[in-house]
Amino acid sequence: MSVTVEVLSPIKKKLSIEIAADIVAVELDNAYKKIAKTADIKGFRKGKVPKKVLEQHYGPRAKYEAAGTLINNSLYKTLLDSKIEAVSQPEVTESGAVEEGQSFKYEAEVEVRPEIVVKDYTKLSLEKEIFSFDESVVDQQLEQMANSRTVFEVTSRKKARDGDTVIIDFEGFIEDTAFENGAAKDFELALGSNSFIPGFEAQLVGMKREQEKEVEVTFPEGYGSKDLAGKPAVFKVLLKEIKEKIVPKIDDALAKELEADSLDDLKQRIKENSISQEKQRIDSQLQEKLMTALLENNPFDVPEAMITNQLHHLKDNFTQKLKSQGMSFEMLGMNDESFNKNYRDMAVQHVKGEIILDAIAAQENFDVAETEIETKKVEFSENGKVPLDQVNKYFESESNLAGLKGQILQEKVTTFLLDQAVVTEVEPEPAADSETEES
Repeated sequence: MSVTVEVLSPIKKKLSIEIAADIVAVELDNAYKKIAKTADIKGFRKGKVPKKVLEQHYGPRAKYEAAGTLINNSLYKTLLDSKIEAVSQPEVTESGAVEEGQSFKYEAEVEVRPEIVVKDYTKLSLEKEIFSFDESVVDQQLEQMANSRTVFEVTSRKKARDGDTVIIDFEGFIEDTAFENGAAKDFELALGSNSFIPGFEAQLVGMKREQEKEVEVTFPEGYGSKDLAGKPAVFKVLLKEIKEKIVPKIDDALAKELEADSLDDLKQRIKENSISQEKQRIDSQLQEKLMTALLENNPFDVPEAMITNQLHHLKDNFTQKLKSQGMSFEMLGMNDESFNKNYRDMAVQHVKGEIILDAIAAQENFDVAETEIETKKVEFSENGKVPLDQVNKYFESESNLAGLKGQILQEKVTTFLLDQAVVTEVEPEPAADSETEES
């Protein structure tokens, strides 16, 4: 077999392959033997049809099948022998004909992982946000925790207030005619939520239990139903029940509900978690700046197949996260096309980052020691609260273990680069809402 490899670009190669005539003859003969087992030709029993007759009836089919076998048997062997790291299925771009006594030629193109030599990766100038902790964060999170345990209880109060939840029956009319889907019974409505037609909720504030009232509103011009958009309407409303919002007090009792020993203990936990999260955010931001600087100094293209694979990975993770929250892509108004469009830049950045860190690791002769792998397994076990033997079993898979080694290697490279960088601490940028208020 004769092979010629041509570099079309840093991410694509062309293979020109020629297979000797004697091998072609063997595969063509095998194709005819296979066809002979099921060939149905008048005057001959199955399996007993002479080759000459088979050639007359099944010549094109035998040559097609032989070509497929020749390509399958030679293409992936060529990739291995030529040490070509393909990142997608090779594409046969040109194929000759299979003929008795002649060699068989074909060409294929394949996307490859780019081989890069990274330059200017030490002494990078980076800015890191100065860590500062705002104690008000603790109070804000305590309020959120209390609000998350809010309950609505039937109140003895006679009049509805803004913030109450009311149970109502209503029916809507336009010019004294009830309109479709404009009525409901025992409808639960939070006053002040602005979830109903503009102006509707405000007119229920002050209503008494069992009171009936006519509420006049005008449907917005952009309302979903064209028959109602922009039209004035009257709703006949019966207020049946008033529920008051009860937010638990922020005290030791609430802390114990949240599995803390006391309110002081809960505050300390919140503070520690908030400090940890803020430091992680600052570190992640610094790593993003590091990667941006590396890629600016070392521009290169990446194969489309690697981008597609990364998009699939991102989508799988995103889908699982949404599922855990009881949500889906459809609920966010997204589909595969919009997801790929919105997250393509992120996928490209991730793929480039992986390639450039791996290249630096090779240039610096970094390696992963067995002790580092075992340490990382223990870390996964403790952080995920998963038994260590279960973690070890997961990493018995070669692909999973390779992924773990790659992660450790990239973490080592990142640490090395940050240690080498010239990092200047800067004040945090003001929050967007603060800027708006100042302006």
